[in-house]
Amino acid sequence: MTADVWLPIPPEEIAGLPAGPNYLFWDGGEDGDQPFPGDPADCVMYVVPYMKRWPVKVGPLEHLRNVRVIQTLTAGVDDVLARLSVVAPGVTLCNARGVHEASTAELALTLTLASLRGIPEFVRAQQREHWQGAFYPSLADKNVLIVGYGSIGAAIEDRLAPFECARVARVARSARTTERGPVHPFTELHALLPEADVVILSTPLTETTHHLAGADFLARMKDGALLVNVARGAVVDTKALLAELENGRITAALDVTDPEPLPPGHPLWHAPGVLISPHVGGPTSAFLPRAKRLLVDQLNRFVNREPLRNVILTTGAASARAADATDA
Repeated sequence: MTADVWLPIPPEEIAGLPAGPNYLFWDGGEDGDQPFPGDPADCVMYVVPYMKRWPVKVGPLEHLRNVRVIQTLTAGVDDVLARLSVVAPGVTLCNARGVHEASTAELALTLTLASLRGIPEFVRAQQREHWQGAFYPSLADKNVLIVGYGSIGAAIEDRLAPFECARVARVARSARTTERGPVHPFTELHALLPEADVVILSTPLTETTHHLAGADFLARMKDGALLVNVARGAVVDTKALLAELENGRITAALDVTDPEPLPPGHPLWHAPGVLISPHVGGPTSAFLPRAKRLLVDQLNRFVNREPLRNVILTTGAASARAADATDA
């Protein structure tokens, strides 16, 4: 048996890969029709293809009988967790902490500013060749609540710092103190929501956070508040959000939706006060160099039998939990 590593980036394009493993390129192809690059039984590390449909990503899992590490190139691992039951015990699942913080935080700030300052209205007015000035909200002097304060949440706050926000509050799984201030536990979320002008969701999707932003959550948001979701679509209850949008009480900026992709004809497309981007928080020019650095580091650790980074769980371990290493 050889020690194969399946990479979704051609190995010759990744400088610094350690000697030892046999590196094979596999990204699933356009429609998941790309043949496996070798015998799945020889694969010891599977790097999940990025920006592929769910069946493509998880398709090899049941065939990888001797895999030791599954490495995603996403911060969230919910898609892999949904199929992890077919994987043997003792397999380490790692995420891509450190890869997407910059680009996702940039988009969170972009969506926030674009929504507050009326950019979608300006684009529509430009298409009509219509010049109409007006007053719009500023991010300055606003209270911002970040729900999910892991590495991405912290990167979002880094980018909020120059904008003269009145206050930034932070919520995570458990309370702690950071250099910027306290992080509140989820148990205090409902008390913080009515104070926030902008609520930014950056939490992973787990059983706990599924539909976290449901009817009660949204009802506690103040009139005129903005909800920004750069987490996962199912963190928000779409039906409940539509009800709030249609009555004009709050607005929303969504990089992720439920369902996703958002199908033609879905009412969310044309709901008032909503800005939608097609899940583009991660895929920017910042992705590839950071992804390559992560893979080189992980593979050097793997070859040298050193502890891996970004470990989410080990299959079959008593302490395994479906949590994200960003500690949202």
